[in-house]
Amino acid sequence: MALELVGGAALGAVFEKLLAAVVDASNKATQFESSLKKLEETLKSINPSILEMKRMNDQLDRPKEDMEKLIQILKDGEKLIHKCSKVSCCSYFKKWRYANKIEALEDSLLKFFQVELQAQLSRNNMQILVLLKSNRFSWSNRGVSVKYESLGSCEATDPPDFMVGLDVPLKELKRWLFTDGESRIVVSAPGGCGKTTLAKRLCHDQQVKEYFQHIFYVTVSKTFNLIGIIKKLFWHSDEQVPGFQNEEDAVNQLELMLKRKVESGRILLVLDDVWSGSESFLTKFNFQISGCKVLITSRNEFPKFGSTYNLKLLSEEDAKTLFRHSAIPEDGSGSSMPGEDLVNTIVRRCKGFPLALEVVGRSLHGQPVEIWRSTLMKLSEGESIVNSEDGLRNCLQSSLDALDDKDIMLKECFMDLGSFPEDQKIPATALIDMWAELHKLDKDGIYAISNLQKLCSRNLLNLVVTRNDANEIDWCYNDAFVMQHDLLRDLAIYQSNQEPIEKRKRLIMDLTGNRLPEWWTKENQPRLSARLVSISTDEMFSSSWCNMQLPEAEALVLNSNQTENKYELPEFMKQMDKLKVLVVTNYGFCAAELTNFSVLGSLSNLKRIRLEQVSIPTLCNTSMELKNLEKLSLVMCHKIGRAFASSTIQIPEMLPNLREINIDYCNDLVELPEGFCDLVQLNKLSISNCHKLSALPEGIGKLANLDVLRVSACTLVSKLPDSMGSLHKLRVLDITGCLRVRKMPKQIGELRGLRELHMRRCPGLRELPPSVTLLVDLERVICDEETAQLWECFTHLLPNLTLSVPEEIINLNWL
Repeated sequence: MALELVGGAALGAVFEKLLAAVVDASNKATQFESSLKKLEETLKSINPSILEMKRMNDQLDRPKEDMEKLIQILKDGEKLIHKCSKVSCCSYFKKWRYANKIEALEDSLLKFFQVELQAQLSRNNMQILVLLKSNRFSWSNRGVSVKYESLGSCEATDPPDFMVGLDVPLKELKRWLFTDGESRIVVSAPGGCGKTTLAKRLCHDQQVKEYFQHIFYVTVSKTFNLIGIIKKLFWHSDEQVPGFQNEEDAVNQLELMLKRKVESGRILLVLDDVWSGSESFLTKFNFQISGCKVLITSRNEFPKFGSTYNLKLLSEEDAKTLFRHSAIPEDGSGSSMPGEDLVNTIVRRCKGFPLALEVVGRSLHGQPVEIWRSTLMKLSEGESIVNSEDGLRNCLQSSLDALDDKDIMLKECFMDLGSFPEDQKIPATALIDMWAELHKLDKDGIYAISNLQKLCSRNLLNLVVTRNDANEIDWCYNDAFVMQHDLLRDLAIYQSNQEPIEKRKRLIMDLTGNRLPEWWTKENQPRLSARLVSISTDEMFSSSWCNMQLPEAEALVLNSNQTENKYELPEFMKQMDKLKVLVVTNYGFCAAELTNFSVLGSLSNLKRIRLEQVSIPTLCNTSMELKNLEKLSLVMCHKIGRAFASSTIQIPEMLPNLREINIDYCNDLVELPEGFCDLVQLNKLSISNCHKLSALPEGIGKLANLDVLRVSACTLVSKLPDSMGSLHKLRVLDITGCLRVRKMPKQIGELRGLRELHMRRCPGLRELPPSVTLLVDLERVICDEETAQLWECFTHLLPNLTLSVPEEIINLNWL
């Protein structure tokens, strides 16, 4: 009979039935005792994997085909065991035949877990690989979260756990959406009023999900890319992403796709954060499709597009509830509790803005009454807070003033966040690179992450760590990202722009097309003193850079939104003699080819380079010796294999002082050049999510100063080099997610300095070499339950060792 419902519950039930039948038959059918005992041991050995498959299938809602075959094997096995119980002791032929069948059952189970399950894992990782071409991450309905996003997810992330004042708007919007007459709705309100939170709650509402079978959620923002958005919608619909000739072609194909989709259920398309001046964008979504509705959120009203729903500010009672939640500890602790009058006055000053209430409240959390009173005085100065962007900005300003009082460095770090585009995830590693040089913070990022945590606690940003065992890792922040409300970004930029252009510490420019600021195109340009320079360009920018004098600049952040064009590094970089940090990020759909790379050869003080989603030319040539470069990060970069292979100079000659390399999601990296093994100063090497990398170079043992080695989620790597035994200074080794690694090097016991070993999601690992008993200083092994069992027989010989088995958490909050 065909399986009607296949899932974790079905798998667990069938497995338990088979195991119970085997145990029962062992006691009754003594003629098969030895075969049944052996089968029982096999079943118990695969039980942890069964439980894991059950749990992950329940969490991730994987396709039923992934487990149908295994369930059928288990069901057939149960029938076989019941038949064995009825075989007579005198029937020698049947005894022989059924003993062979029991052995065949055991073989089929072992084959499934050793061969077919690995094939499934490889297939799943190939699916991940395809997803990674969309760059940054989401599987949502496919069941796995991956890291970066260019296509990204069209699924709304979870709204905050604590919300007030949205029940009535939610009810009213649902009535509008469920009414046939309303096909396009604009939710309008000033920034910081909760429009996005309301839209996300709407998408997660059970009644809405039952009414609309297909829900798409897209953040549009100020510098939108129409073709990129449409490609994202195709991807989320499990449709092949076409190659569009132009915007008109893309819109036409989107309409055809939606008409196909609506045949299987109603559609809700949410366009979040649509800016003023986007009327031409909205006209592209004026579809007349029965069963398809469009809802947008905006600070503006678009009466020509659809009906407007004005989201009101919070009532005084709701405002007080939200403020108390942010400002007053649940247990009532604190230096002293503020009086009701003081609370009410501050709440009234915030004028019902949810964001203002949360930010101001968080800044006062647990503070003495004197701080509350001083905050109220600052809120009371100048114009009263009114229902406007300026009023809200004045309100939020008081929280920045509070940072001045306590830690001026926190304010500086907050202001630096304006260097990155709105509605984009800011990698923590990019901030670490900037702050290590601009503010002399530690190079490993401990103080930087601490500052991010403090800013997060004040609701000035959201810090998301996507790796659930990250708290176990004190050396790697590749999986940490920052998100910031666009109004808070506006506040940072507004503050940075208060001084005259030539005196600003931060020069932050968002360019539209080729329109440059007037001061930039003048013949007599001002001599700028900015230490941090950020230039963001859209897909219409032609890379026609004018000259600019930036003699004091120490960090340059270039944010592009190129789709298929080249992106030229500006020639004026040659005169940036003090430049220490370069961050180049392309947020477009496809990797942009980076040109004029040779300008870096003029930057003798450059210490850190971070490139994301660009195609890079040769990295090593005689005109580009980066003698002082200490850290190189390549994220989702294309053709890096070619870049290394076409070198005209030995890597150690070009990068003699390189201390850290991070290569992440570079899918055409097949092998790491042997020249990297001659970088004698290198102490951190991290390669993650490079799914074509099959092995590390054998010469890696020459990296005598290597302190951290991370080879994470490289699914084709099947072994580690034997020369690793020479890495006597290695302190941290991470092979998490290396599915094909079957054994550790015999020489691993020679890593006497090893303190941490991360080896989760290594299902192929079957044994540990005896030399692990020599790792007497090993303190932590972070692994899965199956791998923990391999270590348990050695723990009595390793007195300092702690085995940690973190719970698997699928974190989609940052999508």
